[in-house]
Amino acid sequence: MTTRVMTSATRRPMELGDGLRGELPPLPGQGGPPSLWLVRSDRFRAVAARSAASVLDADEQGRAAEFRRDDDRDTYLAGHVGLRMLLGAYLEVPPRDVPLEREPCFSCGQLHGRPVVRGNPLHFSLSHTGGLCLLAFAATRVGVDIEAVPALHVADEVGPSLHPREAAELGTCDDAGRPAAFARTWARKEAYLKGLGTGLGRSPSLDYLGAAPDVVAGPPGWTIGDVAVDDGYAAAVAVAV
Repeated sequence: MTTRVMTSATRRPMELGDGLRGELPPLPGQGGPPSLWLVRSDRFRAVAARSAASVLDADEQGRAAEFRRDDDRDTYLAGHVGLRMLLGAYLEVPPRDVPLEREPCFSCGQLHGRPVVRGNPLHFSLSHTGGLCLLAFAATRVGVDIEAVPALHVADEVGPSLHPREAAELGTCDDAGRPAAFARTWARKEAYLKGLGTGLGRSPSLDYLGAAPDVVAGPPGWTIGDVAVDDGYAAAVAVAV
């Protein structure tokens, strides 16, 4: 099976600041590029706090209450309130009425796998870290991931778990550049595995996506690209074609 290698067109997400303003861009058609949004918890905190009780369901509110650190709770609320607001706007229903459910888990078959909109072809994905939340919406299966650039020792410890060619590529980077290269590769990997619906239930060593900043390998049936976010972070999106 041939793996496509292509120039990586870095996408820049729209930002959801203090609420939805203006007209939403149209959703892409089958195989088209996904709609990408960035939510910053510090800018969206007031909206999320004000809207959470009326927008989130009981399970989401319960998960938010379990966070011990305020920053983690703020990031969770920003991502999930923003997700429901955007889904509601795209589907033209109140955010709380968006019928979310889970697909069967890849590993055990229980209903805690990839989140989907019940009975609707709109696909979405959410990832958050360090106060930044990245969301993607598409007409086909889609995955998104955002990662903080780790310390060098983390990149060196986890890098060997990637595809052997990716691990070799990281090995050619100097100490200063290897953490960012690892974060870029890991974000691509997680975005793809989220899109598949397996998450890390599928070994990250199986699929080659590449570590180079200007090219990305696309497994058959998928397009994968980097997403422009803040310095100190890496992000990627994967969409089925």
